Amino acid sequence: MRVKNSIINISAGLGNQIIITSLSFISRTVFINSLGVEYLGINGLLTNILSMLSLAEAGIGSSIMYSLYKPVAENDQQKIKVLMRLYRNAYMVIALVVLLLGLALMPFLGYFVKDSNVENVHLIYAIFLLNTVAPYLYSHRSSFLNVCQKGYVVTGVYSISSIISTCLKIGVLHYTKNYILYLIIDSVITITTSILLAAIVSKLYPFLKDKVSSKLDSETKNSIIKNVKAIVLQNIGNYLVLGTDNIIISSFVSVAAVGLYSNYNMLIDICRTFTYQVFNNIYHSVGNLVAKESAEKIYSIYKIYTLLNFWLYSFFSILLCITIEPFITLWIGPKFLMSEGILFVLMAIFYERGMRNAITTVKTTAGIFQEDKYAPLFQAAVNLIVSIILVQYIGIVGVFIGTFISVLTVPFWVTPYLVYKKVFEKPIIHYYKTYMYYVVICIGTYLITKVISNFILLDGWLGLILKGTVCLIVPNIIYVFIFRKTDEFKYLFGVFKRIAGKLLKRFKLGKGISY
Repeated sequence: MRVKNSIINISAGLGNQIIITSLSFISRTVFINSLGVEYLGINGLLTNILSMLSLAEAGIGSSIMYSLYKPVAENDQQKIKVLMRLYRNAYMVIALVVLLLGLALMPFLGYFVKDSNVENVHLIYAIFLLNTVAPYLYSHRSSFLNVCQKGYVVTGVYSISSIISTCLKIGVLHYTKNYILYLIIDSVITITTSILLAAIVSKLYPFLKDKVSSKLDSETKNSIIKNVKAIVLQNIGNYLVLGTDNIIISSFVSVAAVGLYSNYNMLIDICRTFTYQVFNNIYHSVGNLVAKESAEKIYSIYKIYTLLNFWLYSFFSILLCITIEPFITLWIGPKFLMSEGILFVLMAIFYERGMRNAITTVKTTAGIFQEDKYAPLFQAAVNLIVSIILVQYIGIVGVFIGTFISVLTVPFWVTPYLVYKKVFEKPIIHYYKTYMYYVVICIGTYLITKVISNFILLDGWLGLILKGTVCLIVPNIIYVFIFRKTDEFKYLFGVFKRIAGKLLKRFKLGKGISY
């Protein structure tokens, strides 16, 4: 059942992502042509600032979701209702706190915006704030669907709302060039989507509407409080590592520089979101697995998860390294390119962060929050100090080098150590041997793919398509050859055949009906 649910969720997620990605390119192109790179910079900057306010969530959601895995697996409806009531009440308070903090921060916006001609920044910020606060009122319901491994429902609703929202925003930008109206449409669709998801959950799980008379047992309550204290420190640290790049660039370079970076970041995030559709849906299956199975069973699934993790992230790293610059040149022009050094550092961050997905998923779903609660704060300190120093000497690339150094300083060592010690009960050396083995394969595969793609001398979209085809074929052939005899590959290949078989069966059935 876990595999079946994961397959459904992944298929829905990938289908959604293909649609959203296609629309996002049209939307970004219209955005740049209608408003310019400075508005892109403001968009990225305010997103980062509002992410900082979201730290008020303090890990409450993650902790309660972790507490829900076991009662959902055991269908303990009474405990589910108690936890969901707590979840709802907590998020009501969080929404109020974020709103008040956001309003308090509004007078200081001028300190973050450097060399910008964008008008109505305070009004733009207010709409961003509304978009941040509103989903908190309903997000406990959509989170419950994910815990129940019905993420495809959430994906379906968000797909439809994203398509409607993006089409409307493209029309508004093209005909009015009004950024305020563009944001208002986004707000209306965001709020409507949140309400619709809440209604769907109420229909699928009517017992959640029942009056809750019992209270949360002291053991679960104490566990949640203990985990929240740890997660709040981790969230603050993670934000200072991952959420401050745009603020530093805007403060020390310019808002326009944030706009240039945002194009690279969008393309990287598209690839990251494709992998996220796979791993986010597996995440909740792993949570169910950890709640029920032995350490050996968890470890065997983890190894499969790690191979899939490597396969996808290394493939996208190679694809981006070879095609991102010619793509941006053809898409919006060479003036939007950044240095090749920046690209390689961004790819190193993308690959390393992605390769930690498997180990981090086991850590989180196993409820390991306390042991490394101060690690993200130390990582954040390293990141901010190194980034702020380097940006003044070598520019934007210094910000990303600071991020990469901070990652190698802390989570690269701490997270695997805790999981191997507390969950797998195995020597940590196994992790690093596998990791380095994968790194060598990735670098070797990139070099082979790069050499082959260099033989393509055609310019324009045809040349880009041919290079993309090389990136699609060469790495996958190499990986199949290297991993074909491993148990992990055989398992993944079996799942792939099941998916392909079901799709082929449906296609034949649909064709027969059509005929």
